[in-house]
Amino acid sequence: MAKGFNSRNFRGMGGGMNMNMVRQAQKMSADMQKSQTSLQNREYSAQSGGGAVKAVVTGKHQLKELTINPDACTPEDVELLQDMILMAVNEAMRMADDDAAETMSKITGGLNLGSLGL
Repeated sequence: MAKGFNSRNFRGMGGGMNMNMVRQAQKMSADMQKSQTSLQNREYSAQSGGGAVKAVVTGKHQLKELTINPDACTPEDVELLQDMILMAVNEAMRMADDDAAETMSKITGGLNLGSLGL
């Protein structure tokens, strides 16, 4: 056995996590799971064209509702209407992403855990 080493002192040498760190990691994991569920159930709404188009998406990035003002539906302006729809849906999706990132950052204290698969 190496000098100064014995199995009873291994924990004290920084080789393992102490129980407090384990509890903190478990709490963080539980908080993240709870927040992810909450985020998936939220709805995000955005408008474009001065309110001519309104999109509502869920935190799961599912388009839940699309409202188009009848005044926005002229045959000459189909491309404009398509652009307004895309803008409203994409903005609502961006809002969902920003909310998720902000919520998770609060839980993790700004740690980037994405690279760890958490």
